Amino acid sequence: MKLKDLQDLIPPLLLAAGLIWMGMGQVRAAAQAPLEAKADAQALFTQHCASCHGAQRLGAMGPALLPESLARLRKQEALKVIHKGRPATQMPGFGAQLAPAEIEALVALIYQPLKPTPQWGAADILASRSFDAGSKTWPSAPQWRADPMNLFVVVEGGDHHISLLDGDRFEVIHRFPSRFALHGGPKFTPDGRFVYFGSRDGWITKYDLWNLKIVAEVRAGLNMRNIAVSGDGKLVMAANYLPHTLVLFDADLNPVKQFAATTLDGSQSSRVSAVYDAGPRRSFVVALKDIAEIWEISYDPKAAAIYDGLVHDYRSDEAIAKAGYLNIRRTLLAQPLDDFFFDASYAHVLGAGRPAGDGQGEVDLGQVVNLDVRRSIATLPIPGMPHLGSGISFDWQGRRVLASPNLKDGLVTVIDLQSWKKLKDIVTPGPGFFMRSHANSRYAWVDSMMSSAGAKDTLTIIDKQSLEAVAQVKEPGKTLAHIEFTKDGRYALASVWEMDGAVIVLDASSFKEIKRLPMSKPVGKYNVWNKISRDEGTSH
Repeated sequence: MKLKDLQDLIPPLLLAAGLIWMGMGQVRAAAQAPLEAKADAQALFTQHCASCHGAQRLGAMGPALLPESLARLRKQEALKVIHKGRPATQMPGFGAQLAPAEIEALVALIYQPLKPTPQWGAADILASRSFDAGSKTWPSAPQWRADPMNLFVVVEGGDHHISLLDGDRFEVIHRFPSRFALHGGPKFTPDGRFVYFGSRDGWITKYDLWNLKIVAEVRAGLNMRNIAVSGDGKLVMAANYLPHTLVLFDADLNPVKQFAATTLDGSQSSRVSAVYDAGPRRSFVVALKDIAEIWEISYDPKAAAIYDGLVHDYRSDEAIAKAGYLNIRRTLLAQPLDDFFFDASYAHVLGAGRPAGDGQGEVDLGQVVNLDVRRSIATLPIPGMPHLGSGISFDWQGRRVLASPNLKDGLVTVIDLQSWKKLKDIVTPGPGFFMRSHANSRYAWVDSMMSSAGAKDTLTIIDKQSLEAVAQVKEPGKTLAHIEFTKDGRYALASVWEMDGAVIVLDASSFKEIKRLPMSKPVGKYNVWNKISRDEGTSH
């Protein structure tokens, strides 16, 4: 090759080398971009968010910003909240201060799990508690004019408020702000005076319905599933996903005892999926998400001793026993339970797990557990994903039956509570979440709000004697869900589950609309009398 030819090649070679070098630089920059964005997101969080939500995202004046607490908030909705803020709250909009890419970085950050996993121990719980000492002198009668037993507590998820609704005149008595993302349904004391609210990020609020004031608050955990109040109103139990604990409080939310949700040998821990009160047994019953056990914790001071493992003859004192009072009585199962339902005797728990990630195990997910003999005694032939926690029971042709909605399939399954056999699958327009009835009504109502198609706007009305769907109520283009009845069963209240939603009052016999009250995404309505009397059409 001539020198001139080589000289002619040098510029293109240098150009190619430069382009390669620039490309490698771009690759390095692209690889570093996520790390830089993450670092920027943390700095943005510290500057704009930490003062309200805590430096570790565990919550302070504002709610915790953890993926566990944000499970029901879509990322697109989170983007909108950061950009525009939340009406009627202290959450401002940052659209004028932050660029779209910065808001996206913040959203990515708050949906990332914290490492290491944060803990919330006894000292944290105690330090979080507040109590109004003056509450001991508040009047012991309602300070408003209405039937306190026909009061509805309406949880408005759109702007995180509670409305108290007169169930006779269908007028709002009072409205007040709640904690962020209440979950699991409010729980009442036996006299109907106090109600306890539990939030996704672990806060429990005790509220005096008669005096319209907060009595006490405490944070039981960082991500909480639900709470239960003992049948005598003296104890409150909280079920936590994060950390893996159960926490017991007295009626004024003073911590009493904390239980680690682990196997007996401590080798495996679990999220706690549900806790309910079994009033006739004077105990709390607990389902665990990740361990194949169901627990019973008695609050009866005279509860029988607990023997863990096999004992030849407990009457001979041949094994070391634990006190039965406020300790864990374990029943080992074939698979974990996600939620459950009690039969009328409270001796049996009807529970359901969730299908495995590989799609296996979708048949006979349900099981019947006898709490007295402490073992599973039958399976329940319920397909799909039964939502037994929202099931109801009623009499049909001389026998007691359970009817359960289904989170996956468009059907309601009816089970005989003596034989544990399936009587019928009642087809509905789509998968549902809530089912309700009343002792004075011949009808049961179920929604199809879990439908991905066009059935979210439909309530199906089922005749409890024919076990046939006989009517529908629709709210075209909206999500229609969660029926609750008045104390006497004459009226059924439904939720238009939208930000600009409403509570619709319907005649429970003719299904005609009587009144409509505008509300902000009324996710649930709870009638005091139905809840404290445990009416047969009301779930726990």
